[in-house]
Amino acid sequence: MPENHPARLPLLVGAAYFLLVSLAHAAGLKVPGLFVYFSVPSLAYQDRIISLLAFGWASFLLATAVRPSPSHLLATLVSGLAAIGMLLRIDLTTPFASIDRSIEPRWFLAETLMLALYWCWLLLAALRTLRR
Repeated sequence: MPENHPARLPLLVGAAYFLLVSLAHAAGLKVPGLFVYFSVPSLAYQDRIISLLAFGWASFLLATAVRPSPSHLLATLVSGLAAIGMLLRIDLTTPFASIDRSIEPRWFLAETLMLALYWCWLLLAALRTLRR
């Protein structure tokens, strides 16, 4: 596939985003958008685990941007859809009020929706890339 394929930009944007997520979690900076559950208390070890996993996502997306084989694109899309599904399950079934009444779960749903919109952008770009 050519170096400048349609999926390249959304993959690079995703890699940059997950690198920022990784750095925010590593530093314990609860920045909305970089911490989906920014108002939920977390322990340092949890943030470090998420940092490591987000770094993995950044690497995965960057590698796919550089060499977008059909299997890499499919794996990226399936993994992303699974992640969004799990975030939705967490958003809709976790009794956040029992943790702290001030937690507003609607913000978590909004962030999950933004990730779903990103996934849709990536899906459309991947389909255009695969048609080439």
